Amino acid sequence: MTTLLQLALYMTVLTFVAILLGAILRNREWTAEGLKAGLSNRDQLPTATALGGRAERAANNTKEGFLLFVPLVLVAHVSGHGAEALLGAQVFFWSRVVYLPVYLVGITYLRSAIWGVSVAGLAMMLFAML
Repeated sequence: MTTLLQLALYMTVLTFVAILLGAILRNREWTAEGLKAGLSNRDQLPTATALGGRAERAANNTKEGFLLFVPLVLVAHVSGHGAEALLGAQVFFWSRVVYLPVYLVGITYLRSAIWGVSVAGLAMMLFAML
């Protein structure tokens, strides 16, 4: 497996972790009522705490980034541009690793800067294939 494909695999795991954190923190699933809400159809969720809301938004943002990252990885791999796109993929992945805890803690401007770095990584991947 190439390093580029390994990064796609790692990004899949990171996205899954973000989704789990978003659900657990959003619903407070360590409580009996939160667990009940998490196992329900989620028609009437309790109001999210500040941390729960950030976790849910961070998970959604991670899913959006994943949706853009994977096609670029696959096109780079299939087209033989994997080596050229690798640096951008690494920039994207590691910035997303940093992004998640920064968002959860609530550091607004730093979070936005890190998001910008991840977008730059996607752009680097795209331009490596053009």
